[in-house]
Amino acid sequence: MTSAHSGSSPRYADPDENPYVESPPTDFEPVGSLSEAEAAEQASLLRAAVREHDHRYYLQADPLIPDETYDRLFARLEELEDAFDLPTENSPTRRVGGEPLDGLETVEHVAPMRSIDNATEADAVREFAERVRKGLAAAGFDPDAVEYVCEPKFDGLSVEVVYEDGEYVRAATRGDGTAGDDVTEQVRTIRSVPGKLRGDPPGRLAVRGEAYMPRDAFEAYNEDLMERGEEPFANPRNAAAGTLRQLDPSVVADRPLDVFFFDVLAWETGDGERGDESPERPDTHWEEFDAFDAFGLRRADRVERVADIEGALEYRDRLMADREDLNYAIDGVVIAVDDRAHREALGSTARAPRWAFAYKFPPRTATTTVEGVTVQVGRTGRLTPVAELDPVAVGGVTVSRATLHNPAEIEALGVNVGDRVRIYRAGDVIPYVPEVVEKRSEGTYEFPETCPICDAPVERDGPLAFCTGGLGCPAQLERAIEHWARRDALDIEGLGPERVEQLREADLVESLPDLYDLTVDDLASLAGWGETSAENLIAELEATHNPPLDDFLAGLGIPDVGATTARALAAHFGDLDAILDADEAALREVDDVGPEVAESIRTFLDNEENRAAIEGLRERGVEPDSVDVDAGDALDGLTFVFTGSLSTTRGEAQAHVEAHGANATSSVSGNTDYLVAGENPGRSKRADADAEGVPVVDEAEFADILAERGVGWPPDGGA
Repeated sequence: MTSAHSGSSPRYADPDENPYVESPPTDFEPVGSLSEAEAAEQASLLRAAVREHDHRYYLQADPLIPDETYDRLFARLEELEDAFDLPTENSPTRRVGGEPLDGLETVEHVAPMRSIDNATEADAVREFAERVRKGLAAAGFDPDAVEYVCEPKFDGLSVEVVYEDGEYVRAATRGDGTAGDDVTEQVRTIRSVPGKLRGDPPGRLAVRGEAYMPRDAFEAYNEDLMERGEEPFANPRNAAAGTLRQLDPSVVADRPLDVFFFDVLAWETGDGERGDESPERPDTHWEEFDAFDAFGLRRADRVERVADIEGALEYRDRLMADREDLNYAIDGVVIAVDDRAHREALGSTARAPRWAFAYKFPPRTATTTVEGVTVQVGRTGRLTPVAELDPVAVGGVTVSRATLHNPAEIEALGVNVGDRVRIYRAGDVIPYVPEVVEKRSEGTYEFPETCPICDAPVERDGPLAFCTGGLGCPAQLERAIEHWARRDALDIEGLGPERVEQLREADLVESLPDLYDLTVDDLASLAGWGETSAENLIAELEATHNPPLDDFLAGLGIPDVGATTARALAAHFGDLDAILDADEAALREVDDVGPEVAESIRTFLDNEENRAAIEGLRERGVEPDSVDVDAGDALDGLTFVFTGSLSTTRGEAQAHVEAHGANATSSVSGNTDYLVAGENPGRSKRADADAEGVPVVDEAEFADILAERGVGWPPDGGA
């Protein structure tokens, strides 16, 4: 007997009571017209609605509203929290990440996070079941009454997540099983981890989960890394582990992590605000999964309850057959006794529970022959060698290609065409060559000295190799156009990879500037295009003729220059010509730009093809807007904090004072010189200002302070 899992699902927000759940309005009144009470009420409704939309999107894959509508609701919530200094501890807006951390603290777990005994042989699993039967019989239980819950064994990073009164309070890595790294702020950014539980959770709940990177997201992320000239992750587990240990939560927020929850570490009913009113812990693990559903905790869909160990063995075989269709890496299955009373009777050793066992899949290696080497070219010109193999079955999948990573890896392996090599499928995704098992050739594969696509010279940078053809290289150009259109660059809707490839094949776009020579007639003549879609793309392109300078720089795809560095360059130099003329010494004066990045920028801008592309864009009217740069140090030594609604946005106010030498911080301290309070200011910052003796000034008084130092207000007024 097997049974699939189902559970009840209360909602974060009732559409009959919350207007932002179904067909939400997005024509909001100006923030300045709201009272503090009205803002708090609207923010409360928006938080509940955004949690509901997150749950429907990330856990149920059944969104209620379009992405654009969700973005507007989210932006409105951010605006309210910022303008009224509303508490945001577990608000969905915290998903974007907080301030960088100095280091990872070590915290003790609520309960031990033990390992699980494992084996790859069915006989070892049957021996586990016999030990369970004997243990239960010795404890006075009927050994024939035992049932098992079977679930995937995820290949990720185990984490403990703690909730109190339904509110997220902490997360930690497994560490040594007793204590682990505090990753509270990092895990907070993962959208499948609720900041607030649904339904009726206990006063304190500690759950164990597995943080992982979905396979499709891992492949896309690795491709992006390689296009930026960076080393890809070897497998999804390394990607998840490396991400969670990032000290900057905003980095974690930008990476596609997810979490499955699979066990209860602690369920305490008497410590929360509701005391004994909180629910009792279920009697079985199967029912705990029902509780996970009710609380909004994501769990695996491939979970089954079976009546005996033979059913568990059959489950493992079915899951191994289906593993290639799963969007997450697994290396086996976990078989656990269902009844909690049975578990308590069986107990645990110092290392592992006696009531659970992992039946692992066989190793994913094989031996085959290298029949050739293909060198691929990425967006940044990075060359990646790929071994073409005599097809071989590895873990049930036929593998005919494997990455060799870079020229240095080829040299370290000493591999050449004709050699017998071992193939390893890492993390179910990227096959690679860890060793040569039989040398059948002479020498080592000679890496090409010119680009296999455009014949431009190849340059080595440490272990890596790059084509110097720049945007004149067709392989780099196609990916560069895709990059130019990305949301974090020029954000050109309707210019995805398939359409870029179509434009290239039709010989309509031979360079980046050619995009701006396209006409409606050009596009409408292509397969799959109509006049409306053609007009829409032309309109999107027209809208990018005067992009922000940082978007223009990010869109060029300069190696090592992402959105953050692009903003720093724009703020420092102010206009495109100043950046084009800056030498490496001048570039190194920019925050976030070190010697290597400065060299990378200068190399890109000195490339004739890249420079021709930039000039070609400008000739077609694509001229990035200039930025007001450092207007002096008139406010040097002053520190401002802003609260409430001003005549401009808080971000613009901070940028304005910083441009004149001041500091702008988000919280009041003894170092703060002035708290600038607009309409409907937050109470907590005013209280902090009173406690620290910091003067509180309104916007008019703030303008006077700036005027005394020769600085205009508002920002459009100039210095």
